[in-house]
Amino acid sequence: MHELIPAPLHTGDPGRCGFVLDAATTLTAGPGTEGTERWLRTTLQAAFGLPLAPGTGEGGNTVELRVDPSLEPEGYRLGVAPTWGVRITGGSAAGVFWGAQTLRQLLGPEAFRRAPVSPGTQRGIPYTEIEDGPRFGWRGLMLDVARHFMPKDDVLRMLDLLAAHKLNVFHFHLTDDQGWRVEIKRHPRLTETGAWRARTKYGHRASELWDETPHGGFYTQDDIREIVAYAAERHIRVVPEIDIPGHSQAAISAYPELGNTDVIDTSALSVWDTWGVNPNVLAPTDNTLRFFEGVFEELLDLFPADVSPFIHIGGDECPKDQWKASPSAQARMAELGLADEDELQSWFIRHFDRWLTGRGRRLIGWDEILEGGLAEGAAVTSWRGYAGGIAAAEAGHDVVMCPLQQVYLDYRQDGGPDEPMPIGYVRTLEDVYRFEPLPPGLSEEAARHVMGTQANVWTEVMQNRARVDYQVFPRLAAFAEVAWSRLPASGERDFADFERRMTTHYARLDALGVDYRPPTGPRPWQRRPGVQGRPIEGPPPVL
Repeated sequence: MHELIPAPLHTGDPGRCGFVLDAATTLTAGPGTEGTERWLRTTLQAAFGLPLAPGTGEGGNTVELRVDPSLEPEGYRLGVAPTWGVRITGGSAAGVFWGAQTLRQLLGPEAFRRAPVSPGTQRGIPYTEIEDGPRFGWRGLMLDVARHFMPKDDVLRMLDLLAAHKLNVFHFHLTDDQGWRVEIKRHPRLTETGAWRARTKYGHRASELWDETPHGGFYTQDDIREIVAYAAERHIRVVPEIDIPGHSQAAISAYPELGNTDVIDTSALSVWDTWGVNPNVLAPTDNTLRFFEGVFEELLDLFPADVSPFIHIGGDECPKDQWKASPSAQARMAELGLADEDELQSWFIRHFDRWLTGRGRRLIGWDEILEGGLAEGAAVTSWRGYAGGIAAAEAGHDVVMCPLQQVYLDYRQDGGPDEPMPIGYVRTLEDVYRFEPLPPGLSEEAARHVMGTQANVWTEVMQNRARVDYQVFPRLAAFAEVAWSRLPASGERDFADFERRMTTHYARLDALGVDYRPPTGPRPWQRRPGVQGRPIEGPPPVL
């Protein structure tokens, strides 16, 4: 029985062990599969110390890669037979790549290591046939690098982990009140000033603890180009997020004129060092619009349209108090004939929707962009529950479902006292596995607007890679199966079978060096005793 995660659509019963990966095995790449050929050869050469010389496709000791456009674009067939060896046929280059990921799993946990641990050992694969393809086209992870900066190499590692789980969207949350993480050459103070804070709240914002070590960092434009190219080689789209008009104190600290200067002294603001919803938002002025048009002009050059068709502009948690108190903001509302501050935010979002549309991109934002009227071409990431996504989909807008009650991976994994900095509702591995992106009652037409789903990782209490690993894994494996695998005829996923397959998958995560939460609970070094969190008791509401 195959121990694959995510579970494939169809698997033949594995027969006897008929294909052996050894020093004579060749790798044959058809047209359009060159990228997967490079990845597969590099990966398996490192893990097994085998040459995998280029082959002609003749004989039975080869791994052959093909494209067959009659298959769905991300679908693939993987066959193991005595007459040809291993043959991976994808509907596109992406389908071939996902098939190669399946082959890696079939070769055992050793295939996930960077050097061979038992040189000369033969790797056998049973004769079998697997047919597979994804349920959703958007299978994503949102990673917040603004609250705690993640170095470039850790981002590249995360992309490898997404690819290993057949996830194909990396939502890159690059700016917030606590830091600006992307170099913008025309506005250098965004990173000179906005990328650094003097200290950091340790734990929940109600905690009395502080980390007095200055914190920060940013990605140069060449770093971003490298990340985007690395993702593209793995058939992962990158969705950059510049969060506006709220969550903008880091930008205002660098350029005080961006804030509501007629309400507060913005020159006194520094990069925020704690958590929560910040009252300091962008001023709705022409200067602010021109400033962020310049930001987005550089961003579009860093994130090409073929890799990043969507640009995320945030739009969430934007308090309107400063706009209500600002004579300038009120004059802008009167000038535009707007009824209230919600419509003012909608005007702000619509401006950038038109601006991005005119440059061949699509705007996507958090579900607050529904308030005051949704821009015509905008898509929605529905985070406050299903309701915003349902409303947007029923109105004909594309939607990504990521309700906080279900797939916020910063939420605690258990109700026990040892969970580090416990935040939010308990969301166990099984809870994530039972998440359903399509809510009941959604019309058939609206369901077609649900592009897919993503899990979100907010890093207020994740100071480094090990803490991110702990919160994300193993739950990302459960989420990946939700996003990729089609529901069985019964409509019920088999968690017992998933748990059985996870036994093998933990060994893969071990080989990859992932500091996941074990099923038995946190290891001693994964606990954070005495650091206050914000646990919420009871089951999460379905909104």
